[in-house]
Amino acid sequence: MSELRETRLGKAASLRNVGKDPYAVDFHPTHQTSQLQKEHFDLPKGEERNVKVAVAGRVVARRVMGKLAFFTLSDESGSIQLFLEKSTLEEFDLLKEDPSVFKQITDFVDAGDWIGVNGILRRTDRGELSVKVHTWKMLSKSLKPLPDKWHGLADVETRYRQRYLDLIVNPDSRQTFRKRALIVSSIRRWLDDRGFLEIDTPVLQSEAGGADARPFITHHNTFDIPLYLRIATELHLKRLVVGGFERVYELGRIFRNEGVSTRHNPEFTSVEIYQAFVDYNEMMNLTEELVVSICKKVSGNTKITYQGTILDFTPPWRRASMQDLVLESTGIDFNLFAKDMKKATSAMAKAGLEVPAKANSVGRLLNEVFEQVVEPKLIQPTFVVDYPIEISPLARKHRTKEGMVERFELFIAGRETANAFSELIDPVDQRTRLLEQQKRKQEGDLEAHSIDEDFINALEVGMPPTGGLGIGIDRLVMLLTDSPSIKDVIAFPLLRPEVGSQ
Repeated sequence: MSELRETRLGKAASLRNVGKDPYAVDFHPTHQTSQLQKEHFDLPKGEERNVKVAVAGRVVARRVMGKLAFFTLSDESGSIQLFLEKSTLEEFDLLKEDPSVFKQITDFVDAGDWIGVNGILRRTDRGELSVKVHTWKMLSKSLKPLPDKWHGLADVETRYRQRYLDLIVNPDSRQTFRKRALIVSSIRRWLDDRGFLEIDTPVLQSEAGGADARPFITHHNTFDIPLYLRIATELHLKRLVVGGFERVYELGRIFRNEGVSTRHNPEFTSVEIYQAFVDYNEMMNLTEELVVSICKKVSGNTKITYQGTILDFTPPWRRASMQDLVLESTGIDFNLFAKDMKKATSAMAKAGLEVPAKANSVGRLLNEVFEQVVEPKLIQPTFVVDYPIEISPLARKHRTKEGMVERFELFIAGRETANAFSELIDPVDQRTRLLEQQKRKQEGDLEAHSIDEDFINALEVGMPPTGGLGIGIDRLVMLLTDSPSIKDVIAFPLLRPEVGSQ
């Protein structure tokens, strides 16, 4: 590798010797390669079309055969062949340099270099649409060779660490991130069209809240106070609802100091949406309409294939309570236990389920059974409704079910994709619930948080009935791009430093 680098440095020096900068300031393409392929598909074999074009991109392959050479030039949209003929290049070479312009391009240009060319269109005898090059310009000399298209990035870890190489040699990766951009812009457009306003909330917060998660902690020197990277946008968006905004959202980055897996990255993207005067039933309708719209936009219909399984997003989606799903899967009816921990743990033990020591209520046990048994089975889009109050401190108490709240989570392909509530707007009840969270923190729970007094103060000013929703953008992109790992849809995922790296 070091010898190759030295050789390429020598070629850069040679270009400078003939008055050509190996790192240009600019170039002005007239077309992208895909545009030329589309507009000139009808050019017959062996013929030329006197249409002047300028294209720029990376050389990804090259063949030199005497007085002819063929390069493959790749840009963001696709690729096209460059037809390099010694006599043609010398005809358009006004400077008549030594070495000749043909020798310069064939000797000094390597795979990986960025170049710009001017010329006309030609269809070769083999049927390949090409730019017959009149003049060329080195745009950026690559000092390292590209990885082999088929073998150079077999190591998945290398694809994540050096995403730029992955994007160069893997068209599927580029397509994934194009789709991600389309999904994000489509979500914003869908919400904007329905009167929602996107308003930024702080990333640095004096109190981490809005979720059970361990935050990243930093320090502000001027104020000499600890600050936290946000673990959710919820509490500040609710303050905006208190202030009079009836439809608000924010699509942005969230930070949680948690493990890394195929489903988790400590830095991820979510959209949180709040609408006044509605409950969680109407937020279910909103979620279904939004996701179906995005699915159609990206995939063209409401059925997609994810890791070999057909997922059908055609509405209406199934809606079932957590208790009913647990009963269906295990035969355990948590409605019979009320607050009787002994009966609940006994039923779990008889079913061969793990009884975690940290679960100190029947509601938490219900959630444990759901996560152990039911969650992996929820393949088709399913709204799981009505959660235990113990695990939902920001949700309104259920109107008819004791010990439950009006909450739903959307599960697709065995994982949570969205979470929503009828929001808790009673400040007295909210204070009580947050004090329970604070107690857990004082007992050593790193995912629990102190009470946010300013948020309680906002509720005491008065918040209208509101429905709230959060959707994990990365997990939604995984589904719509058939990606098995969250690292496949985050351009630069967090990775453990390589041994010996600084």
